Amino acid sequence: MDRTKNLAVGKSTARVLKDILCGAGIGVAFIIPGFSGGTVAAILGIYERLVEAITGLFRAFRKSVATLLPIAFGMVLGAALFILPIRAGMDVLPLPTVSLFVGLALGGIPPLRAQAGRPTKRRWAVFAAALLVSAALVFLPTATRPAGFLYELNAGGYVLLFLVGVLASCALVVPGISGSMLLLIFGYYTPLVTLITDLLLTGREAARAVSVLLVMGAGIAGGFFLITAIMRVLLKRYRSGTHYAILGFILGSVPAAFAPALRLETAFAGNIWYYLLAVLFFLVGLAASTAFLRLASKKSARL
Repeated sequence: MDRTKNLAVGKSTARVLKDILCGAGIGVAFIIPGFSGGTVAAILGIYERLVEAITGLFRAFRKSVATLLPIAFGMVLGAALFILPIRAGMDVLPLPTVSLFVGLALGGIPPLRAQAGRPTKRRWAVFAAALLVSAALVFLPTATRPAGFLYELNAGGYVLLFLVGVLASCALVVPGISGSMLLLIFGYYTPLVTLITDLLLTGREAARAVSVLLVMGAGIAGGFFLITAIMRVLLKRYRSGTHYAILGFILGSVPAAFAPALRLETAFAGNIWYYLLAVLFFLVGLAASTAFLRLASKKSARL
């Protein structure tokens, strides 16, 4: 009896530690331009559990919170620990830094592909459509809006801001969709950053800045639960097809991940060693991801 109890406790502890590590990976993804936390969740195999926990907050509160708390803690921990190193890497060696994380992401594709089931013509069509939609985002023209246009919004402007928040929430739920990329396309990214740095952090017209962020946050929160509920239905009714779509979104997001790094000016740009280093970092990330997932799979099989 004691042995069974100890085994159950060991499994529970191992699951919590694994969820914290997975959460840390998701938190790191939010820091890197062009990446989405949903991509990491899908690759690490916790995406469906996350969707179930989020949609179950109102019907199975305790169970959902028990699932979400370790992941949320890991997200905060990962973001806090890695924000400075990643920002430094993006400033000095942007392309190798992004290449490392793209390698880490792509190394997790085979297990995700195995979960998707056998390919059919319809599933390949879903995969191709998702890939094209995700890849096309980086090539869409970005809207240009004055940096300060958020300072003086009318009622219609706040409604539009709310709707943009709903669309931006896709980045939190749908793997392979970048929130920063969507905000750039709609012309809200630079104005939001300017609003935060010029008004909120300096204390000038803080009330106006807070009102804008609250409306945007409400849109993101509402869209987050709506899209999560939609993803839950899709995963239940069309599980394999949804997994093929997720694979397409993830692979299609690679150009979006590289685009910001290629635009950034660096002293090493044009140097052949800079690009060779990027290739090396990509291979290191690919190998590390593959090894980590194999080790995690073996340990899960033992528990």
